[in-house]
Amino acid sequence: MQENIYILVTQTGTNISKILKLFTRKPYNHVSISCDPNLQEMYSFCRNTPGKPLPATFNKEIVGEGTFGKFSNIPCEIYKIPVSGRQKNLITKNLEHFKNNREYYSYNLIGLGLIFLHIAYNRKNKFVCSQFVSHILEKSEVDLDFSKPSCLLTPEDFRHVDSAELIYKGELNAFYKMKNRQSETFAIPAEQTFHSA
Repeated sequence: MQENIYILVTQTGTNISKILKLFTRKPYNHVSISCDPNLQEMYSFCRNTPGKPLPATFNKEIVGEGTFGKFSNIPCEIYKIPVSGRQKNLITKNLEHFKNNREYYSYNLIGLGLIFLHIAYNRKNKFVCSQFVSHILEKSEVDLDFSKPSCLLTPEDFRHVDSAELIYKGELNAFYKMKNRQSETFAIPAEQTFHSA
């Protein structure tokens, strides 16, 4: 039975995101993973508190709260990726592991620099957002056929996955409000596609 997972790439207004954008020249510099089409639960490696870039680790991200709650305009793209029921169960299980063992993980600050230098090096229990999403997918036997090691992946790479379908491009808060309004009146099929103007 086919299931879906969702990959969200965003550009917030934090100073770190602005600096990354200067270096990468890419529209998005953060990536999260969700099993929920309504994005009620998203997960990534990011700052623990909105006002400070560190400490940072595995976090549940909620639209309108935390760092996402600081900004009224968050450009994003949302991709749907088909997976098997077994793979989705593995993703859920692997996310639960991080939820239950959050204190053993931290942000891969050195790894962020190594990505820019194109030096492949895995650091135990340390991730940036793109390394974390890739790690979850690999541990869940989801092969997205990337052409480089997972430790060198960036949010931009997730925009070019052959099996991924772009279901929304626009402002994150607007997507979330639209989904909530529509879910109050009828159930939204997971495959329904939304695009902003």
